[in-house]
Amino acid sequence: MTAPQWLMVIIFLATLFGLIKYQQKPERVFACATLLCLATSFVSTDDILANAVNPGLVTLILLVLCSFVFERSSVLRHLAVLIFNGSKIKSVVRTLFFSAFASALMSNTAVVASLISTIKNNKVINPGKLLLPLSYAAILGGTLTLVGTSTNLIVNSMLIEQNHPGLNFFDFTLIGAAALLVCLGVIFVRLRSLPDMDVSRLEGQNYMVEAEVTPQSSLLGKSVEENGLRHLDSLFLVEVIRCGRLISPVTPEEVLQGGDKLIFSGDISKVLTLQQFDGLTLFAQQDGLLRDNLTEVLIKPDAAVVGKSLKTAGFRARFDAAVVAIRREGGALSGKLGDIVIQPGDFLVLAVGKDFSARSNLSKNFFIISGHKPDDMLHGWRNKLAVFGFLGAIAVSVFTVISLLECLLFYVALLIFTGCLTINEIKRRFPLEIWLIVLSALTLAKALENSGVSLVLAGAFEQLLLGSSIYIAFIAVFVMTLVITETVTNNAAAALVFPVAYNMALGLGVSPLPFVMAVAFAASGSFVSPYGYQTNVMVYSAGNYKLSDVVKFGIPVSLTYSVIVLLMIPLIYPF
Repeated sequence: MTAPQWLMVIIFLATLFGLIKYQQKPERVFACATLLCLATSFVSTDDILANAVNPGLVTLILLVLCSFVFERSSVLRHLAVLIFNGSKIKSVVRTLFFSAFASALMSNTAVVASLISTIKNNKVINPGKLLLPLSYAAILGGTLTLVGTSTNLIVNSMLIEQNHPGLNFFDFTLIGAAALLVCLGVIFVRLRSLPDMDVSRLEGQNYMVEAEVTPQSSLLGKSVEENGLRHLDSLFLVEVIRCGRLISPVTPEEVLQGGDKLIFSGDISKVLTLQQFDGLTLFAQQDGLLRDNLTEVLIKPDAAVVGKSLKTAGFRARFDAAVVAIRREGGALSGKLGDIVIQPGDFLVLAVGKDFSARSNLSKNFFIISGHKPDDMLHGWRNKLAVFGFLGAIAVSVFTVISLLECLLFYVALLIFTGCLTINEIKRRFPLEIWLIVLSALTLAKALENSGVSLVLAGAFEQLLLGSSIYIAFIAVFVMTLVITETVTNNAAAALVFPVAYNMALGLGVSPLPFVMAVAFAASGSFVSPYGYQTNVMVYSAGNYKLSDVVKFGIPVSLTYSVIVLLMIPLIYPF
């Protein structure tokens, strides 16, 4: 290879390394790769602009906008009402199949978020037996259609860029349905291996609450035992922070001083009892919002407050709310409440003001678990229009020659015209991260082609596998994508491996479709890591699972999924 080609290879490998090191910011890593490709003249501005309006990418963006409307419709709420009725077996079957088929048409993240609270509060089956299977069913359901998951649409975008006509709506269905049915069978058999949750304490057992001792407090100069802070109902004093120094464990003889930060852990419903102590000020009281209007929320993966500390996130200005407590499963919390950096999947309890429900940015940042719901939910004819309009757009694209992109353009225009979707909401929630990832991935693939690295890769794979089975290369692509999606994220894995898989097929002189499908299905196959897929993050936090619970339950599902997909793809799409 020439020096410029080696430089392109280094950029590609650096992108992979960056995605592993900075897993929470894949869009920034891809953006840097795009700028490097532009700076080294592997791509031009015309290439980047052409990729920015790739038909597959525009289709993906429109579907994300449609998902905002579905979150405000009644579909998922009606679904939640229907699933728990009758025996345990029937309830489990309904929950998993309903969530799978709902995820085939709408955001599986929204499906899982809408069902978490219902599952946790049901009286039929322990939520610990159902939350993780719920995530897996939603992931499997997303593989049924072109629009079921963003990874399918990303792969479709990159395929279109290769002058391919693109994938059809049901091109994934036969393979996805086989994987869904067999994997759900494995999930049913292994349900008992999941741990039971302590339902009586599930809602509040790990919340962290902070209270400060004021300089005028009557608690000063007395020990923890003397102040009665040792025997609180369902709240336990775990730490004292004094002048930046952490005191843990806290002994009964510890004497309190002015400015001490007392860190409690326990049932959030008992938090207001701390107000009964003279001179003890809760974190939320600093904003003057602490009353009995508490609302529990789950932080979304793309929330604007992710990566910010509770103190700097500006909850009062953004949401007319103040943080009372925080809970994070799978990770211990320590130190001052205000210094804790918010992560996706965190549970917060907010003391909310009068304007909280009217704030238009709630759906961008939170899933409301309990308490005050936003008042912009669709109802009446707008609710029906949003649901049946979407189904109609899908049906037209499937049964006529009109493309899905055209159908979605008219559907989104109808939503805007009727007030179901506003321009301001589009501005606030435009999926810039997804757009950047796909745009950059398309640009990276173009740079590999322009630099001649694609041809070199194709020739290298041809020589490497000379005389070997094509099936070995096919399996290698699947396994490589699967490992990356468990290590990084599903979208990044699909975007990164596609150029390699496509050129491997060209080098072997076979149809690229089996290799493309291997990338798409492997990128969605995150069953072992609680952090590889958004829905896994959500149920991992909600269900109080341990890492070992996810690994032991997920490995058989992952192996089954891999075997079914690797057997089915060549049958449907021969080499």
